[in-house]
Amino acid sequence: MIRHFRPGVLMAGALFLALTGPVAAQEKVELQVLSTTDLHMYLEDYDYYGDHTDAAVGLVRVAPLIRAARTANPNTVLVDNGDLIQGTPMGDWVVRERGVGADKPTHPAIATMNLLHYDAAILGNHEFNYGLEVLHQIYGGARFPVLSGNVFKVDGGRNDELMFKPYAILDRTVVDAKGASHRIKVGILGLLPPQIMIWDKDKLEGRVTTRDMIDMARVHVPEMKKAGADIIIAVAHSGLTFLNREGGEENAANYLTEIDGVDAVVSGHSHRVFPSKEYEGLPKSDLKLGTVNGKPVVMAGYYGSHLGVITFQLETADKGWKVTGGKGEVRPIQERQDGRTVNVEPDPEVATLLAPSHEGTLSYVRRPVGKTTGRIHSYFSFLGDSAGVELVAEAQRAYVARALAGTENARLPILSAAAPFKSGGRPGAKFYTDIAAGEIAIRNVADLYLYPNQIAAVKLTGAQVRDWLEMASRALSVIDVKSNVQQPLVNVKVPAYVFDIIDGVTYTIDVTQPERFDRDGKLGNPKANRIKDLMFQGKPIDEKQEFIVVTNNYRANGGGSYPGLDGTTVIYQSPDTVQSAIIEYIRAKGVVEPSTDHSFRIAPLPAGVNLVYESSPLARDLLSEQPALTYEGPGENGFARFRIDPVKIGARP
Repeated sequence: MIRHFRPGVLMAGALFLALTGPVAAQEKVELQVLSTTDLHMYLEDYDYYGDHTDAAVGLVRVAPLIRAARTANPNTVLVDNGDLIQGTPMGDWVVRERGVGADKPTHPAIATMNLLHYDAAILGNHEFNYGLEVLHQIYGGARFPVLSGNVFKVDGGRNDELMFKPYAILDRTVVDAKGASHRIKVGILGLLPPQIMIWDKDKLEGRVTTRDMIDMARVHVPEMKKAGADIIIAVAHSGLTFLNREGGEENAANYLTEIDGVDAVVSGHSHRVFPSKEYEGLPKSDLKLGTVNGKPVVMAGYYGSHLGVITFQLETADKGWKVTGGKGEVRPIQERQDGRTVNVEPDPEVATLLAPSHEGTLSYVRRPVGKTTGRIHSYFSFLGDSAGVELVAEAQRAYVARALAGTENARLPILSAAAPFKSGGRPGAKFYTDIAAGEIAIRNVADLYLYPNQIAAVKLTGAQVRDWLEMASRALSVIDVKSNVQQPLVNVKVPAYVFDIIDGVTYTIDVTQPERFDRDGKLGNPKANRIKDLMFQGKPIDEKQEFIVVTNNYRANGGGSYPGLDGTTVIYQSPDTVQSAIIEYIRAKGVVEPSTDHSFRIAPLPAGVNLVYESSPLARDLLSEQPALTYEGPGENGFARFRIDPVKIGARP
């Protein structure tokens, strides 16, 4: 069972909550709320895929910032905003190798948060990836409340019971500038995207249901006020949006600032930073103060890149405390100062606590599973099919072919969809797969396929296959051939995991065509057709023919809002992960020979179109693979910039 309280006496100096006795008029207190978000098991400052230290990530490096902030102002509350237990191979090692539960040591993420005296944590969408039982087992070791105010148990009735505690009201002692102590009650409300019912449908359907974040906040906030909360922090595993509210949004954190009684918002999920220039023009925001609608808001990046800090000025009022001022800011663990990179050093106490789990993970990821005769990388993943995506697709197809043998679906052709997960983009110029020729270890498999998704298969028509590819092509920009301005080939607003490549058919992508579907999978341009020359076995695809397409449970059950993929077309769901299928496939082969069947190409463009492609600087040594590319120079944020010959863009070496 999840514990929703910290046993024992809470430390004085920890912070918050209601007055317990008379206080002199206009007493003033400064209170700070610290936050982490989207840690994704980046507890250590380590890249388990590259097998080396990485000073730009890790709760172990956020910890000194937490300690320094508390030293500067003991009136501090510390919260985590979710997506904690899934991410690096350490997360998989703990769950699948070491095990979790009452008879096992406390999960390393929870143990670290206990050590750092977190005051509360909320659940993110990825907390459900391993299933409800594992979630409960992991958070059962928490010495802090674990919150989620819009996830309900399904009991068949209309008044479903909340599965988790929705909020906590923390009773804290705070000290004013004169050294006098006061009691204050701080309310922490937890919320998450209702889309978990899509993303983990196979684990949650029939067991839980979700409701709109804003609607539930409007229910809980008055309850929290009635229970005595002097100040309320909405901690939402949700991003900020420039769009008008319609209801049921995935990213809705700024809407929470419109609710009377909410004093500040801790956001996340989007793997971005607020306040920062990323959110210039966000309605009713002040990036200098870190506010939206005058209320402090923070989003502390991802993987432990930043610490979120909200600072309040409070004064006594007739019935408790009132907020007289506040701001939001983020503090990085790595930044550039005077032309050099300055890093926060790792916390030795946290490092010592994590050492056994770190060593166990290293042994796990270094375990060999086979060999490769050539290099497998993702530096040119958007220019054509790559050997890494091909390997994933082949492993998925082989697995499902065995699973469907002897069934009525065995007669249907099997296609396989996979995406180049690590292909730069927002995570940075180091976020690429690069496996050297020679031994393949488990860490390399996790490098090819990041997520603990399970294998699933759907039955679709040829027309639905085409729509799938149309939706995936949103990862490529719409190119204006009449423009003289330099245009990027890749649409950086769309994450790489959206760019599904379907193996078993061949096709061309015409990037001069507008997007057929919008981000919600709705038909926006019925006359637009980016997918050209879609062929199966060398002939134009029969749009009425049925196919089995292998994918993962996230995509099959509606993740990404792909047309035709909402869970109703699933014909097979495996308990095994895609990663385990890849390992099984490599072990069976023994030696992998990297290759591709060139599933897709980009249609050539008119001469003179100024087209660029950004990739890792390491891609410069591999330009023989891409006759259309010429190195142009350094790009921003450590990327290398390549000019694309528009006429040769679809050419193969």
